[in-house]
Order: sequence, then C-alpha cells, then structure tokens
Amino acid sequence: MAGPIHYEVYIRKTVPAAWTLLIATEDRKRALETAEDQLRGSLAAAARVTKETLDPDTMEFNSLTILTIGAPEEKKKAPKPKADARPACSAPPELYTAHSRALIGRVLEDWLKRQGVTAFELLHRPDLAERLDASGVELQHAVQKVAVPESQANGQDLHSVVRHYQRLAEDAVARLLKAGRSGAFPSLENQSIADLAHRLSGTPDRAFIMGGVIAQGLADRRGTRERLDGLMDLIEAAPSDGPPRALVMTTVEQIAAEMLATRSNLAEILGPSLDHGASLAAIVRMVAPREVEKLISIDPKMALMTPTVEGPAARLGRHLSAGAFPVLSASLAKMVTRELAIPRRLRPTDPVGEIDILRTLAMALTAAAGRLLTLEEVQNAFVERSKSLVTPDFVGNYVQHCPNVLSEAEHLTRLCENVTGGANKRAAARWLSGCVTSLRLENEMRQTQPGGPSVSQKLLVLARLQRSVRAVQLGELDEREISTAIGALGGTLEADAGLLSQIGRAQATPVQKLMALLKMINGETAPFGPVADRSRAEAVKMLRIPEIRQAVNADPEAMTALQGLLQTAGVKA
Repeated sequence: MAGPIHYEVYIRKTVPAAWTLLIATEDRKRALETAEDQLRGSLAAAARVTKETLDPDTMEFNSLTILTIGAPEEKKKAPKPKADARPACSAPPELYTAHSRALIGRVLEDWLKRQGVTAFELLHRPDLAERLDASGVELQHAVQKVAVPESQANGQDLHSVVRHYQRLAEDAVARLLKAGRSGAFPSLENQSIADLAHRLSGTPDRAFIMGGVIAQGLADRRGTRERLDGLMDLIEAAPSDGPPRALVMTTVEQIAAEMLATRSNLAEILGPSLDHGASLAAIVRMVAPREVEKLISIDPKMALMTPTVEGPAARLGRHLSAGAFPVLSASLAKMVTRELAIPRRLRPTDPVGEIDILRTLAMALTAAAGRLLTLEEVQNAFVERSKSLVTPDFVGNYVQHCPNVLSEAEHLTRLCENVTGGANKRAAARWLSGCVTSLRLENEMRQTQPGGPSVSQKLLVLARLQRSVRAVQLGELDEREISTAIGALGGTLEADAGLLSQIGRAQATPVQKLMALLKMINGETAPFGPVADRSRAEAVKMLRIPEIRQAVNADPEAMTALQGLLQTAGVKA
C-alpha cells in the first residue's frame, strides 16, 4: 500500500545551473502550473515536477518525474584522469596527519561517537581497530565516502580508488594489531609517564608509541569529563621540560583538540544546562581566562554573563592560560568564531539576552585578539553574526514585549549599537527610522493621561533617545534622518503644550528661566531641533533686556553656573 504523496517543483535558473527545489505541495495541479509559470515569466530556464510517494516499509520516498520543460540539461563531461593523479594517502603513516585524522573523524563520526573515542585513539588502540575491522559495513561505508569524491575530483576509476583505500585500511589495522601484540605500547601501571617519555625521547617511533600509551590509558575512563581529567593528570605527571615534555604535551593536545571539537563533548565538559551562547562564553573564558578576569574587574556585569569554568575544564584553562597548548587554544577560539558566523541562535527564547551575550563575547574575543585570533578574524565573525540580528524574525521577537513604541525605539537603538558592519548598521538604522518616524510614536507621545508623564518629561526622554542615536555610530545620512525626526517630534510636543510660553510666565527668577532655556538649547532637557531653535530665540530675547542682564551680572554664582551653558549654546551674555 502506497503512503502519502506530494509533488516537488525544481528549476534551473540558467542552462548550466544545477536543479534547485522551488516548492513542495500536495496539489498536483498547483505544482504543474507553478512549473509552467516559471518558464512563462522567464524566471527559469527549465522546470521539472516530480511525484514523491512514501514507501511505508522503508520510510523512504520514491521519486517519479512527471514533467520536464524548458532548455535541456547540459551533459557534463567526465573529468579526464590527471596524468599525475595519486591517492591522497598512500601508506598507513599518512593516516596519522592532522588532515587525515579530521577526515577520518568525519566519515566515522557516528561510530566514534558510539564508542566514545576520537580518531586519534582509533589510530592508536589495537582493540578499537580490531572492533572497527570486524564491523565490516562501517569501514566499507567510510572507504566509499572517501573514494567517491576523490574519484570524481581526479577522474580516476572509482573501483581502483576503493580497492586502494581498502588495502590501506587493512594495512593500517594490521600494523596497529602487530604493534599491540608485540608490546610496543607499554602500560603506565608500573612506570610513570615521565620515565617513559625520557626513554622514548629520540627514538624513531616515539610519537606513535606515546600516542598508543596515552590512548590505552584512557580506555577505562568513561565520559568526556573523566577522560579530560585523565589527560590533565598526565600533563601534571609529565617531565618538566625538554623534548620528553614536548612529546607528552603534543600527544595530549591532539587528543584534547579532537575531543573538544564535538559539541556533545563540550556540553558534557562545560555543563549541559548552558545554552549555546553561554557555552561559547565558557569556552572563551577557558581559553582566555586572564583577559576575561581583567574585563570582569572592570565591568562586574561580565561575571553574570560569563559562566564559571570548573572541574577538568578549569584545569585545562590554567594550562591554556600558561601557553601550554597554542594549537588547541587557537582551534577553540576559531571554533567560537565559526559558531558566531552561522545563523544558529545563541539564546533562542531570549533575543534581549542574545544581544547581551553577544556583547560579552565581542569584548572577550577582542581583548584576546592578537594572542588567539587576529582582530580581523574577530571583526569578520561579528559582522556575520550581525546579519542575523537585523532579520525581520529576530527584530520582531526582540521588540514584541516592549510595552510602548518609545520602549521599542530604545530597544532598536540598542540593536543599532550592537551590530557591526556597514550593511548591518544601515539595516538596523532602517528599523529604527521606521519606528521614530511612525505615526504610532507621535500619537503615543501626544497623548495626555491623568498622572502620566508631563511634556517636560517626554522631551527629556526624547533628548536621551537622540543622544543615544548619535552615540551608536550610524551612517551620517541615517543619523541625521533619525535625529531630525526625533527633534521634529519634540517640536510638535512643545508647540502643543506651549512649554516656552509657560516658562516665560512662570513664577521664577530670570536666571532660573534662562537656565531652563539653555539646558533645552544644549539638548539636555529637549532634543535638538525646533525646540532648541525656539529656546535659543527666547534666550536671546531675554538677554537683550537690560534688567535681566544686570540681574545675571550681579549674581556671581548665577553667572558661573550660566557661563558654561552659554558657551555651549553659542549665546553671548
């Protein structure tokens, strides 16, 4: 019995382009019409409709093409075999390079995860190699994952590439099993790691043997935390200096780097309760503890945003801080920048908290720039992350809990402050501009309610908002447009209330009235714009009155208080 059916529409926008999925629908008529519309409107060079039927037994879709229209697909010529083409790896020792281990980690990811080990350990533990060889299917699939893309890239015969890597895997397993049977990997039960390192120093296979010894030493430890703790124990028992210490440290660093490259392992080490943003902050604190502690001493709020690193992670952090593992430190820092560059949310349910944690990461990574990463790498990572902060989905979630439009404008101003990159700044400025120029904000600010804020208080809030906009370093045009809109709104509020007239009629001394006007001129109690211009005109009128000038000059304290405001406002006394 056939399962559910749906239809998929694929298009090629140009003749040589690849097929891309346009829509998936359960309506056959709609799928056919959509394909025809793509060609009719010159939106694609070709279109194809497939019928997808779910097989209930295998739970896989069976695909049947029911329509193909447009330009025929170009047949790609198979690449010619390169004259000097050779497999990427030719002998078992080549499997032990960092690049080869990374590839092994990818093609055997699921198997390694089930075993709770790394690719380095697989290459140094005879029991793991024998287990993988006995599985058959796992190793065969891994060989195919390597051979197929290499064959396509070099034009080599696929079967010969597969046979080559099968023989290479058999030789590597045989070499490792022979080493294990011959006792090449001595146990640490009856000797210390320091003694072994001194004895191996200078021998040809010292790296291979030390790798096997340490990998075997982790065999009885379960869980990433316990295994990392074991590595830290080995470091503390290692020789104090020289090539013997370097031999131990290099081996431990390679295992730790592969161990910490997996998200699930990091979550276990740092704490499963941490969200993605907090995990990244904890990693930064682990690799740059001195820089983070210095920032915390300057800004105590950093302590609230940066999780405390404890246990084996703290032990590793102390070694990283001392410069013990430069490669591991750099790889962890680059992993943080890679995670920032992808659109995964740092705090999925808390957009305000996401900006807070992003600001914390920016400060910490910038402080560590030069030692772990270049400043350019840090900046590029945050430019990429900023792209996700100006999308409609994020902005909508970010402002949805704002109680009023003014609060929304303040939130968007903070968003402008925390994004980086010219295009992202402009995108954030458009959101803020749309808010401050909206009729919603004007209506909200012009409403008067018993017990609500007075016009003076509203102007004070607008002045603060305008100063914030000027401080976030938007483009000149965007800043002028937004500041002008805030100033115009302030002018409307003042005109509605006749605030300047009220100041003129108030029961106050001329000096007090002049002080109030000067503060409005300087943008302290009202935004720059019409209010400041009208306040300036009123202040000039007052200073032209001889009695007021005499009163001001006769009061030295008042003159001292006004002098700075007069200079800033550009008004002559």
